[in-house]
Amino acid sequence: MGNALQLLPATQSDRALLKHLEEEAGTEVNLCYQCGKCSAGCPVGFAMDQTPRQVIRLLQLGLLEEALSTESIWICASCETCSARCPRGVDIASLMDALRREALKQGRITDRKVAVFNRAFLSGVKNFGRTYEAGLLLQHNLFTGQLFKDAELGLPMMQKGKLSFFPEKIKGREAIKKIFERAENPGGE
Repeated sequence: MGNALQLLPATQSDRALLKHLEEEAGTEVNLCYQCGKCSAGCPVGFAMDQTPRQVIRLLQLGLLEEALSTESIWICASCETCSARCPRGVDIASLMDALRREALKQGRITDRKVAVFNRAFLSGVKNFGRTYEAGLLLQHNLFTGQLFKDAELGLPMMQKGKLSFFPEKIKGREAIKKIFERAENPGGE
């Protein structure tokens, strides 16, 4: 039985975690009947170790350790194609996002560079109301020890107006900061 999954009954803590993930995502994994439309439409499915359908199946089987350890949750582009294609209304993109947050909370990062990128991206949105590409790249390269990675691309991109040296700020940044505060402290006021 080479690569066959060994099925174990879900523990009470696994069931509680699955319920928490479903509540965060606003969906139920048991609605999925494994039609595969999510995986067929996923634009990054080719790069995943487990397709969206397979990640849902891991959750249905109570294999949360495996679902949290898959690289697919980090590769997911959150484009929501899978959720839009689901005939049962399973919000797969939200489940992938909930899995990412839980993996970060538990320190289960399969690729440190992805976690650094995630933090840098969210930091830019929190501070400026939108992504700040130059800051994102600088922060990512600094914290991953790749200081001059792709540095030769920066100046030509700035000269062509594709990349701004300074961040653009949107109106209503305070509202964005409040959203982040609520997300970081869901029980507080």
